[in-house]
Amino acid sequence: MSLLSDLINLNLSETTEKIIAEYIWVGGSGMDIRSKARTLPGPVSDPAKLPKWNYDGSSTDQAPGDDSEVILYPQAIFRDPFRRGNNILVICDVYTPAGEPLPTNMRYDAAKIFSQPDVVAEEPWYGIEQEYTLLQKDINWPLGWPIGGFPGPQGPYYCGIGADKAYGRDIVDAHYKACLYAGINISGINGEVMPGQWEFQVGPSVGISAGDELWAARYILERITEIAGAVVTFDPKPIQHQVHERGWRFEVIKKAIEKLGLRHKEHIAAYGKGNERRLTGKHETADINTFSWGVANRGSSIRVGRDTEKNGKGYFEDRRPASNMDPYLVTSMIAETTILWKP
Repeated sequence: MSLLSDLINLNLSETTEKIIAEYIWVGGSGMDIRSKARTLPGPVSDPAKLPKWNYDGSSTDQAPGDDSEVILYPQAIFRDPFRRGNNILVICDVYTPAGEPLPTNMRYDAAKIFSQPDVVAEEPWYGIEQEYTLLQKDINWPLGWPIGGFPGPQGPYYCGIGADKAYGRDIVDAHYKACLYAGINISGINGEVMPGQWEFQVGPSVGISAGDELWAARYILERITEIAGAVVTFDPKPIQHQVHERGWRFEVIKKAIEKLGLRHKEHIAAYGKGNERRLTGKHETADINTFSWGVANRGSSIRVGRDTEKNGKGYFEDRRPASNMDPYLVTSMIAETTILWKP
């Protein structure tokens, strides 16, 4: 095994200028992350200088078998924390050979919105909280839960420490450091109220980069759990059990919130699958059918912090998106509604 580890950790720069680029994209379900690697003649830092590539879309539910070629367009580069050196991770979006974006390509429309002059002028910042649950691989049951049973009542697990409260911290810390190494603007991590459930935050990131960074962070987390022999799920409520669910100037903020309320149904439709199981009006969530906002109210659709109210400026938190939401779709929709839309 030590020889295998030695080979995995070979420093290519000692013998060649060539690098490995891992091309990453989102598959047909909208949540399955795919990747494959290719050799490049030397280091690359500009995605525009990377070659396009192709793959078999019939194997990812993105193309029919008789016309299966899908084209990868490189869009963002991150350092590769697994191969290290000059090797890179490449976030791509997907197109037909004729250059048309696939229906699953949420980045394409998001990039158009973020390139609008009015949106560019506002320079929208996003901080995304990504909650997830770590599962035991062979039984798909959360880490720290008795097999077939349920944990004790919530209380000791949120930001808890100790072998009987925090499960999977080695995965969480490895992911945290790997994201920082990769150049992702990860800003923190914490344990959540359910054992086996964790959260990381990406941001503040500007515009389209928020989506690029979150997908890269999700990819790295999937790879680390693969190595650790665990499974990660972004399902907003992976176990049907009564525990906690996942997921400017003040006057300008209030106007933005008012506009979000007017398009509540449209946003809910885009905010992730299975959200009706999460937004029940219980366990610090708002009811999925009712829009609300409040200061320091975690049971509302939109939460405004006390500091924002006090200082007359700051940020607001949209608490409706599910943990399996598409960040390109959600961030661009918020920008479109709050900046571009004229009710």
